[in-house]
Amino acid sequence: MMNLADMLTYADIGQLTAIAGRYQCDCKRNSKHDLIQSLLILLGSRDFMDSHIRSCKPEELRFLNTLLFDERSHFSLEDLLAAAKQATFDIPDGKDGGYREMVSRFKNGGWLFSGTSQQSKYLFQVPEDLKRRFLEQMGSYIREKVEYASEPGVYRSEGDLLAGDLLLFMRYVKENEPELNQEGALYKRYQQGLMNALQIPEPLLGKGGWRFGYGRACEHYPPRMALLYDYARHRRYISEEGFRLKLTAAGETLLAEGKTERLMQIFFFWLKLYKGAVPNLPSIVYWISKSAGEWVSISSLTEGIGWLIKPFYYDDAASILEQRVLRMMLHLGMIRLGETPDGPVIMMTPWGMEAATPRRLPK
Repeated sequence: MMNLADMLTYADIGQLTAIAGRYQCDCKRNSKHDLIQSLLILLGSRDFMDSHIRSCKPEELRFLNTLLFDERSHFSLEDLLAAAKQATFDIPDGKDGGYREMVSRFKNGGWLFSGTSQQSKYLFQVPEDLKRRFLEQMGSYIREKVEYASEPGVYRSEGDLLAGDLLLFMRYVKENEPELNQEGALYKRYQQGLMNALQIPEPLLGKGGWRFGYGRACEHYPPRMALLYDYARHRRYISEEGFRLKLTAAGETLLAEGKTERLMQIFFFWLKLYKGAVPNLPSIVYWISKSAGEWVSISSLTEGIGWLIKPFYYDDAASILEQRVLRMMLHLGMIRLGETPDGPVIMMTPWGMEAATPRRLPK
């Protein structure tokens, strides 16, 4: 992991001159030492990061956000073009000319540097200290839009009930071996029986409406129950045999031991499950955690981070945030949900705060 000072030292004078030109640096353009010193002072200042974030278009901030939350430390040009395409929400821009132009802007802006070894010279990386400062300033930028609320009279918090309901779900499957219809879904009477066995009930799905993109079970069951079903199948605790749903040997063992799954495991599974529909979900969860350490209104949270969320078919940014993200974070025990005269409010739980920060982010 390298900081800006290291990367500027390795950069060739052509890139240094391009960066200095971009920011109209007052320095000797033919002295590498002078260029490096001037750029370090400029790019290292709090004012620079603040004005940079405020002058960026939403797609440019989404591009940087994508790079920050990516598990890789080095990116190929193809990776960067794909990130730029995703950040513009795939709006066609005359082939990939616009995406290349965006990547080139960030290269000439001191954000992207070529690798320093033989193996990485055709790859790009972002300086660690710039990432860190971007995270801090972006957090402040988002929090400006978020409105804090007074504590609601009553609020809902589900704690670790999801992990407990996984065992209740499996016990119901073991005792009933419920029947599946032609589509591979449980018949309604079994769905209702299962719902009655769980600690957190949800209304069953009605007829009509489109349902896809949030896991395989989402087309047949309400969101929380669909997550339990998909998780149990992913862990091979249940299997669909013929037209029956049965417990596997692994499921029998877990049930016999009465051990509950760690919520963190279910949380990681949820991030993967929803990744197709909400590609930057880990970063959205992170920014919610940075904005909702106290009670905040959901409407202002939508204002603060809605621009990060790409609409998915008939789901707009607001409904994805409310129904697909916050609702599931409530089920995962990550937030508390309350109601005030001005509308719904949320606040992160201590466990939610712990889970929301990816381990690989620069400290």
